[in-house]
Amino acid sequence: MINQIKIIKLALRSDQRKTKKKCQALSGCSNPPTLNPTSGSGHVEKLGGLDSYLTGSCDSKLAIVLISDIFGYEAPNLRKLADKVAAAGFFVVVPDFLYGDPYVLAADGSLGTLPDWLKCHGTDKGFEDVKVVIEVLKSKGVSAIGAVGFCWGAKVVVELAKGDFIQAAIMAHPSFVTVDDIKAVKVPISILGAEIDQMTPPEVVKQFEEVLIAKAEIKSHVKIFPKVSHGWTVRYDVSDEAAVKAAEEAHQDMLQWILNYVK
Repeated sequence: MINQIKIIKLALRSDQRKTKKKCQALSGCSNPPTLNPTSGSGHVEKLGGLDSYLTGSCDSKLAIVLISDIFGYEAPNLRKLADKVAAAGFFVVVPDFLYGDPYVLAADGSLGTLPDWLKCHGTDKGFEDVKVVIEVLKSKGVSAIGAVGFCWGAKVVVELAKGDFIQAAIMAHPSFVTVDDIKAVKVPISILGAEIDQMTPPEVVKQFEEVLIAKAEIKSHVKIFPKVSHGWTVRYDVSDEAAVKAAEEAHQDMLQWILNYVK
C-alpha cells in the first residue's frame, strides 16, 4: 500500500511538471532568464533618462539599440549578445524601457498577469522612450543607428522602422506586430521567426514576408528557424548545445544585417 502511494505521488509530480512545461511552451515564455544586473562586459549608466547597459567604443559613429523582451535588460544572454555586436565595432545600448519592473511569470509559468502588466509597460511608451535615446545618440555624433527588438521590443522596433529614426531594423520572435505594421516599414528590415511560436506563428511571419516581397524598394530578410520556440535568441539554455547553436545562428544573421545596413 505504501509503495502504491509513492507511485501515485511520483506520477502526480510528473504530471505537474509536464503541465508547467506545457503552459510555458504555449505562453511562449519557456526558460525565463535569471536576471543579473552585473552581467556583461559593459557598464550601466543613464542615457536619455533611462538606466542603460552600454558596451563597445563610445567613439564609434555607428550605434545599435537592443530592445528587450518583457524580462528586461538585465538578462545575461541579451547582454552577451550586446557585447558580441559591440565587438564588431558598434556602440551598443540596451536601455531599461521597463523601468526596473520586468515581467515575472505566474507560479504555473503562464502569462496570466501579462495584460495587467502591459497596462503599465506598453510598447507605445517604449517607442516614445527610444526616440529620446536615439536623439541623445545623434547629439553625441552617432551618424547611423540600427535597432534590434525581441518579442515586446520588436513592436517598438517596427514603429521606429516606419519613420526616419534608424537605418536598419531587426525583429526576433516578434509579439504584437501586425501586417499593417509591416506595410508601413520604410527601412531595411530582417525578421527572424520561430517554428514553435504562439505569439507570432510561422503563417503570420510568412504574411509579413509576402508584404515585404511586394515592397521591392525595401530590403528585407525573413527566416523561420526550425525546431525552436519563441524567445530562442535570448532565452536559450546555455547548457543545451542545440539551443545554443540555433541562437548563435540567429545572432550571426543579426550581425550580418547590421553590418550590411548600419554604416
